[in-house]
Amino acid sequence: MASFLSLIPAFMLSVVIFSGAVVARGDVLELGDADFDYLAAEHETMLVKFYAPWCGHCKKLAPDFETAASRLKGTVPLAKVDCTASPDICGRFGVTGYPTLKIFRNGEDSSSYDGPRSADGIVHYMKKQAGPNSVTLRSEADVEAFVNHFDASVVGFFSGPDSAQLAEFLKAAGVMRDHFRFAHTINMTLGLKHGVDTESVLLFRPPRLSGKFEESVLRFTETVTTHTLRRFIRDNIFGMCPHLTNENRDKLKGQDLLTAYYDLDYLRNPKGSNYWRNRVMKVGYQFASQGLSFAVANRRDFVDELEEEFGLGASDGGDLPFVTIRTRQGFKYTMREEFTRDGKSLERFLEDYFAGRLKRYIKSEPIPEKNKGPVKVVVAESFEEIVNDPEKDVLIEFYAPWCGHCKSLEPKYKELAEQLYSDPNIVIAKMDATANDVPQGFDVQGFPTIYFARADKKDQPKRYEGAREVKDFIKYLKRESSHIPVVSGVREDL
Repeated sequence: MASFLSLIPAFMLSVVIFSGAVVARGDVLELGDADFDYLAAEHETMLVKFYAPWCGHCKKLAPDFETAASRLKGTVPLAKVDCTASPDICGRFGVTGYPTLKIFRNGEDSSSYDGPRSADGIVHYMKKQAGPNSVTLRSEADVEAFVNHFDASVVGFFSGPDSAQLAEFLKAAGVMRDHFRFAHTINMTLGLKHGVDTESVLLFRPPRLSGKFEESVLRFTETVTTHTLRRFIRDNIFGMCPHLTNENRDKLKGQDLLTAYYDLDYLRNPKGSNYWRNRVMKVGYQFASQGLSFAVANRRDFVDELEEEFGLGASDGGDLPFVTIRTRQGFKYTMREEFTRDGKSLERFLEDYFAGRLKRYIKSEPIPEKNKGPVKVVVAESFEEIVNDPEKDVLIEFYAPWCGHCKSLEPKYKELAEQLYSDPNIVIAKMDATANDVPQGFDVQGFPTIYFARADKKDQPKRYEGAREVKDFIKYLKRESSHIPVVSGVREDL
């Protein structure tokens, strides 16, 4: 950038900057239509945020993005493009929503950024993006330094630069580098310490998580392809009881998962952190074949989630772990008995879980004492009784108290309920989705979200996608209901 500006006469400099050339406020580069291509091409790796000034999510991300840019300065540059001022470049890269984050390599759109959107998460993720897809190892010291890392490592040992398996390994590393660490060597003797005598790929689990219940190093035995290597890593990288973090939570939570939360700190207290993990593994080992996965986590990293999703405060359990189970269906359970050092309380908890004796934890507001209004108030504890009543057609709005669209809908929704109030077979209902667990089958990603649960099809709730005027709702209900709706006390024909 400096060499480019030096070629511009001083009297033109302010004009160029005003017209869209690169500007740095803090450590985030500002790029636009005029300069994006040649400036992006100057960087081996760069993270670009495409945004709009009016976007609330963009404003929320901005401080973390600035902090990450400062911490990554000299490693990976971060840039931003205002799509209201530079529509051409945003259109070229298919930006349709804000903020959109993309990783560029030497000016080319490499991939979408799908990592965390916190400062720590961006820094951690983008540090993995710097440098080659796979690090070349030339000595035993290189190997030990690479695998003795906080995260897991995938290392290939190959016979020479022309190895066909090496070529496939490098191709796979290019595809998966966003998520895993790769290294390779063409000096086969470097693998002797780990029993390597032919071309091999080894998965090294994080040293801090090594223990007597599982292998710390696993050998990949198939022919190397992106597909086979990806499957091997996915199935083995976490081991029996991984460390759950904000960075890997989405990967781990796609399964039935038991998590023990306590004051875990592998940087300052690795021995103490493994004390409770070893007890979880000792008990979990007995149930390993029953489809439940295990993890440990630092309770301080998940304070808000534990309070919001499980009703657990930061002081619950004291110095002892507290334990939760969340299934892939979204069912939740908590271990109310104190975690004993001999592991017996955890063993009893798991026996009760697999025997079906545990009561699910449901986040719910109290059931209203009075609920005679035209719009029925539903809470998690009354959802089954009201919404899944097999005798009633139910239209239910999932809302948030702070949602402006929900407030705009409220008078129309109430009018709809009043017009249908005399119909004993149809219920117009609403539920605060921020204060109550939303049941399985109702996908609520934004507010308001409206579903229709027909009387004879409670296992097939349908999302309402129509307009939100009273007449539109009535037209929909005439079409979808199990009976002819009675509107304003008058039975109407179709």
